[in-house]
Amino acid sequence: MKFELTKEFISDLSEAIASGNVTFVSESIADLHPADVAELLEEFDLDEVKIIYEQLDEETASDVLAELEEDTREEFLASLSAKEIAESLDNMESDDATDVIQDLPEHRKEKVLSELEDEEQASDIADLLTYEENTAGGLMAKEFITVNENWTVGYAIQEMRKQTEDVSQVYTIYVISDGGVLIGTLSLKRILFADDQTLISKLYQGDVLSVKADVDSEEVASIMDKYDLVVLPVVNDEGILLGRITIDDVVDVIREEAEKDYQMASGISEKVESSDSVWMLTRA
Repeated sequence: MKFELTKEFISDLSEAIASGNVTFVSESIADLHPADVAELLEEFDLDEVKIIYEQLDEETASDVLAELEEDTREEFLASLSAKEIAESLDNMESDDATDVIQDLPEHRKEKVLSELEDEEQASDIADLLTYEENTAGGLMAKEFITVNENWTVGYAIQEMRKQTEDVSQVYTIYVISDGGVLIGTLSLKRILFADDQTLISKLYQGDVLSVKADVDSEEVASIMDKYDLVVLPVVNDEGILLGRITIDDVVDVIREEAEKDYQMASGISEKVESSDSVWMLTRA
């Protein structure tokens, strides 16, 4: 059921915060989607936001942080220690974590990364921060599933089980050479129904569509739209697999471009916020 943010809900929550009734606050937001909690937080001041945020479990808190509007998130992050930010990043995929700390001062980014317990996560984020924001590299996540063309199906499944711990959704399996070059894809169905001793090289589909890390984000969105893709791999100049871009990663790109187009067509001169809808912009 779609959550509807009402004045009554906001008022009840505000009163509970003022009276110190954190149990009511916790119960009120317990079943909300992270995107709804993020929308809710826009209605409160920083002190109230911190109280609400503290009632969330670690995973939900991380998701909410990723969903917050940039201005709200910037103000909120400024109130947290580097260690507190790092604890939230530990529960995020690398692309979301990178987006969260992208605009922090350099010294603050370095401090946050040094506080991360997961060294691989810290390394992935540091790598993603080297790419321009509006490029494929700036959109991609470092979590993906790969199998070597020379592996047997049985061994590949064992390795995939280890890799899935860090991947929230498995859209496809990427097949790579010994040198890490992307050479094809493989569906879960195909690998699960194959004999354990079958070589991956006998199963995968070649001719995989990919983009270089420096490709503009608008072009990425255009490619995914044109070919109806839910995921797109990113490679370097040698064809080595670097990351993957999922459809949710390009939604904001598509929305921002649509809003920009409407703004220009409507002659809107005010700053367009990411929370403004296309419909509201057309009424300006």
